Amino acid sequence: MELREELSRLCSLIDGFVEVRHHKKKSRTIAVRKSEITDLSIKRTEGTAIRVLIQGVWGFAASSLSDRGSLERALKQAETMARSLASRKKHKASLALAQLARGEFELDGYQELNDMLLEEKLATVSQSESRIRAEKGIESAHCQYAEIFEEKIIITSDGANCVIKTVRPEFRFSAFAESGGHVSSGFDSVGVSGGWQCLFQDRPLDSFIETASKNAIDLLDAPRPEGGTHTVILSPAMVGLLSHEAIGHTVEADFVKSGSVAQGMMGQMVASELVTLCDSGKSEIRDHAGGMIPVDDEGVFAGKTTIIDRGKLVSYLHNRESAAEFGVTPTGNARAWEFSDEPLIRMRNTYVAPGEDRLEDMISGIDSGYYIEGPEGGQADATGEFMFGASRVRAIRGGNLAESVQKVTVSGNAFDVLRSVDAVSSDFRWDLGSGHCGKGQPAKVDAGGPYIRCKILIGGAQ
Repeated sequence: MELREELSRLCSLIDGFVEVRHHKKKSRTIAVRKSEITDLSIKRTEGTAIRVLIQGVWGFAASSLSDRGSLERALKQAETMARSLASRKKHKASLALAQLARGEFELDGYQELNDMLLEEKLATVSQSESRIRAEKGIESAHCQYAEIFEEKIIITSDGANCVIKTVRPEFRFSAFAESGGHVSSGFDSVGVSGGWQCLFQDRPLDSFIETASKNAIDLLDAPRPEGGTHTVILSPAMVGLLSHEAIGHTVEADFVKSGSVAQGMMGQMVASELVTLCDSGKSEIRDHAGGMIPVDDEGVFAGKTTIIDRGKLVSYLHNRESAAEFGVTPTGNARAWEFSDEPLIRMRNTYVAPGEDRLEDMISGIDSGYYIEGPEGGQADATGEFMFGASRVRAIRGGNLAESVQKVTVSGNAFDVLRSVDAVSSDFRWDLGSGHCGKGQPAKVDAGGPYIRCKILIGGAQ
């Protein structure tokens, strides 16, 4: 409480808007390969960031020290920076009114995971790696567990005053098979906001081990897919990847201002009427999405934002500054990775809302196509053009799932793909909670959705 009061006092010391964010982070990684521990590390960072807005210009400074003198010096540095730039900068920033948070917010699992013994976590990682290697045909394996604990105090001179505690664990499983000199790999992962048991709320540990192992073995002698444009079923993980990378970034307001494909498309039909796409700080539909934040790093409540409503683009993602510029309400999307980072407009949990179709019916309606899951990353740009990898792919023939095929690349324009959607399942899953999103600085996010049927370009045999 003493630190919180000291941070609050800073907001009254200068004539201008002041935002103070104290950020404490603890990260732990455990990794095992070939029964050997390859990583057993812990990292702690702690410090205070101060932003001021004076005469429409930002000043920023950060300090790893929390005594009164260090904090006041950081405030003075931020103030001096803003005043020195005020006469030179043509663009003047302003802040939109927002629903600012007051109080304490702690996500599920924080204390549980903090109290759990390191030995128990290490034992699970070691046993998982050993069990993957024990699978017939598997030559090598790698398992990694990571967790991030965060505590933040966010106070602004216009009313925010809150404490936030979050924890995000994740598990990654890799298997490597070899036959006749040919090596193939299989992968699976899970990441959540919550405690240990939340990792396995949808699937038991055995399922991840089996998926990684089977994927590696299946790829040893799988045929290549037929290249070209095909009707496909995209899994929730692939839908999440498309939603986040190829759509979500184009509607972040700073990218919109820079000329992304979404600029000038507000109110237009950009997808099939079956598609509703959202981004939320909460875990909508299913619990423990990996990008949960109750409050963003400007002290704004991080609620749900509908980006595409039944095919129509209806909102961008905003911080307080961009919301003022666009004349809208802030969406709670300002996020910073470390205390020394300024908040950027970032996604939280991005998803396509479930529909009413049965997955079995969606598959049976395809005479020739592919069922695609197991995203392996890729790239997308501000035009909506994308190219992603997928490692678990099966052919569809005559309305039935057929053999597995080699890894594929899928590509195209994300909005064109969403316009081609003709079926959306009632299933829903968060499936991209492991790993990080990169945009100048990392961020923990999640993405997911239902299964969707659409048309997409597949790289393969011609």
